[in-house]
Amino acid sequence: MATKDFKVGDKVSWNSTQGKVTGSVKKKLTAPIDIKTHHVAASSDNPQLLVQSADTGKVAAHKPAALKRVKAK
Repeated sequence: MATKDFKVGDKVSWNSTQGKVTGSVKKKLTAPIDIKTHHVAASSDNPQLLVQSADTGKVAAHKPAALKRVKAK
């Protein structure tokens, strides 16, 4: 799925080492950024999405291909 298919506020899920996580898209990243100690090498040619976990509130950056849209109930 291309980055343009995700919008801020979209509900998404992704896999982590703890299992499946759900949350929402907070921002499209098109420039390098540091999240705590992790460097995210986002660019306009290689954008990533900043997502926030619904359970913990923690944020992470993911490539669009790693995310799946969650249907609203």
